[in-house]
Amino acid sequence: MHGHDHSDHGHSHTHGANERSVGIAALLTGGFMMAEVVGGLLSGSLALLADAGHMLTDFASLALAWFGFRLVRKPADWKRTYGFDRFSILVAFVNGLTLFAIAAWITFEAIHRLRQPVEVMGGLMFWVAFAGLAVNVLSFLILQSGDKENLNIRAAALHVMGDLLGSVAAIAAALIIIFTGWMPIDPILSVLVALIILRSAWRVVSESAHILLEGSPTHIDVREIETDLASAVSGVADIHHVHAWSITQERPMITLHARLEPSANSDAVLVAIKKRLATHFKITHATVEIERETCVDGHKGC
Repeated sequence: MHGHDHSDHGHSHTHGANERSVGIAALLTGGFMMAEVVGGLLSGSLALLADAGHMLTDFASLALAWFGFRLVRKPADWKRTYGFDRFSILVAFVNGLTLFAIAAWITFEAIHRLRQPVEVMGGLMFWVAFAGLAVNVLSFLILQSGDKENLNIRAAALHVMGDLLGSVAAIAAALIIIFTGWMPIDPILSVLVALIILRSAWRVVSESAHILLEGSPTHIDVREIETDLASAVSGVADIHHVHAWSITQERPMITLHARLEPSANSDAVLVAIKKRLATHFKITHATVEIERETCVDGHKGC
């Protein structure tokens, strides 16, 4: 009982740290976004406007992530027996999709700017981009204080990293414009940032979609579990009908059928199976159906 309470306390403490990190990052991002919009409009820089657009969606995404962490505080009920933890995965999935939209918009605008170059005020662009870089670095460091394995935190950090790279690109473009007057560098570096954003977006979307589709956790191979339990746990004749999924990346789940030898003690085997799953496969939430002779379900998969 004490171990369970300690685990819940640790889980709550981690979510509390994640919530604070995302909340502070959202405030910093939203606060500077308007300054970057004004700077982009006054200087004529696509790189700044692209970064401001990214910061707008970042603010919305970070605010949604913050709401997601607050929502998971709510206990499970009879309608949502696993609670609200999965909401954070849904938020990460939506955040990843918004990154695709951002990258597409930046690329479209960059192509337009290459065809019809626009005069850019390099000096103003430089100082606004430099301030944006400072804000993004601070936000990224704050997010690093959260749980780095949490998919929602990773999605938020990738959003901020995209902003950070956008600020670096804007600074580089501003310096080139100041010293050479070559305006096409502004949209060219914007496209480079868009490509980096796309790579990050694909990772977040694919991982969150895998969880939402009830895919097996990446560290779990159900075929290995079937053979391992049958050989490692005394009294088990075979393991079948194994299904593994996760509520979040921190909460793997499994259900399985275990057919026992005629002389096996079902209670002792059940304890041994759960202990093996916890120590060898890091699965602490397992539902095990004990069978003696045949699979009672009798349908495909048994």
